[in-house]
Amino acid sequence: MSHPATDPHEGAPLRAPQILDLVRTLPDHSGFPTVDELHESFEALARSTDRVGRRRIGTSRLGEPIHEFVVGDGPHQAVIVGGVHPNEPIGSWTALHLAEMMLEDDGPAEALATTWHIVPTIDPDGMRLNEDWFADPFDRSHYSRHFYRPAPDSQVEWTFPTDYRDAYFDTVLPETLALMRLIDDVRPDLLVTLHNGEMGGVYYYLSHDEPELIADLHAIPDALGLSLDTGEPESPHLRTLATAVFAMDHISTYYEYLESIGLDPAPQIRGSSSASWGARHDALCLVAELPYWTHPDAGDETPTSEPYRDLVLRTAETMGASGEALQQILDEAERHLSLRTPYLEASRAFVPMLGAIAETDRRRAPLEPAERRATVAEQFACEDLVRCFRLRYGGMLLQAIEAETRAGIAPAPLRALRERMAALYEEWLADAATEATPIPMRTLVGVQLGAVIAGAAHVAATRPTRDAPSADLPVPGDGGAS
Repeated sequence: MSHPATDPHEGAPLRAPQILDLVRTLPDHSGFPTVDELHESFEALARSTDRVGRRRIGTSRLGEPIHEFVVGDGPHQAVIVGGVHPNEPIGSWTALHLAEMMLEDDGPAEALATTWHIVPTIDPDGMRLNEDWFADPFDRSHYSRHFYRPAPDSQVEWTFPTDYRDAYFDTVLPETLALMRLIDDVRPDLLVTLHNGEMGGVYYYLSHDEPELIADLHAIPDALGLSLDTGEPESPHLRTLATAVFAMDHISTYYEYLESIGLDPAPQIRGSSSASWGARHDALCLVAELPYWTHPDAGDETPTSEPYRDLVLRTAETMGASGEALQQILDEAERHLSLRTPYLEASRAFVPMLGAIAETDRRRAPLEPAERRATVAEQFACEDLVRCFRLRYGGMLLQAIEAETRAGIAPAPLRALRERMAALYEEWLADAATEATPIPMRTLVGVQLGAVIAGAAHVAATRPTRDAPSADLPVPGDGGAS
């Protein structure tokens, strides 16, 4: 899907340049905090001052309490949620530095007009399964080998209710229910779920087309030395608001897109996103997607000699073949697997998904104009998506099998499958992108934190204040709630 030839949002100066002064002072980090470290940092803030409110909002599936921390007392309400995808921990630092920034005497004016309801991580169980790579996140081999992403029906971000034509979902997770209640209690003006990607440039999702905010979102990464992502969007159905800014449309948009290319939408659509729930209160929903690595091809809009439709078909075949290889190993392993680990649950969901992605691309490719040439950025993005998915999901399948071999309960056929999967995985690692450059953590957190503050500044400038939320909610200075 191409971006607009001209973008009315580009070239505008940042309306609040002091945002950059703030994010440029952030400390750098070599890795990510563990769940315990993150929680202890927030608990320490709550113990150190009466300017932080605290309330338990729910319980994880494995019994861990989930809390919100409330900082600030401005008339506008913002809900900031980390760990909605527990393999995306840039937001851990963003959430913590936002809370710390609000406790400074000279805190940013853009943020002072806001009461911040911060959930450090909404899925602590899933995030703990990623901690093995948190200390060394920029080695792609190490990262992929220890990666965990929950199956779609176990992701907080994508388990909100759906009821559209033949697509229906109501299997809401306990963590999702906690977030639903928080959103309904607070009725936020701004809802930010903290995400990140892997490779390329910066891109955003917005629930409303807000040109002035989009100009700020473009200016922040540019000022911090990061490029916008001009390659392939995450899904071909996405509606482009501006370069690297996509609309958070209702699930019906995806449903109707799949139907338009001859696919049955119902099996592919499950839960809706947090933005769908935020829309009940007309919240401005914002997501800033940041990569760990950048690559010289990721922002190169030079046309190549390859027709775009040929690129889509070529990478679809590679994606499909990768999925078939993983499916064959999973099918052979199933009869020997006795441990129902999260890695196995995720593998059963994601391995077939590779084939579904390939089929979607095969259906849509002939609809693309024959004369359009793919750009270097699109070529790189399509090719690296294959690398990303087979490293992610091949790594999780390998971990599912190794849970049995490490426990000493794997029969000989399963041990042989482990060796076969490991050899295939080494081939895929060798094919991973070269020339990828890790991005300093300070820069990544700075862009995400800058986007959050820009969103709050936009809300303060454009929206009237509402009635205060429920008196049952904690406020700074009341000692919080347990």
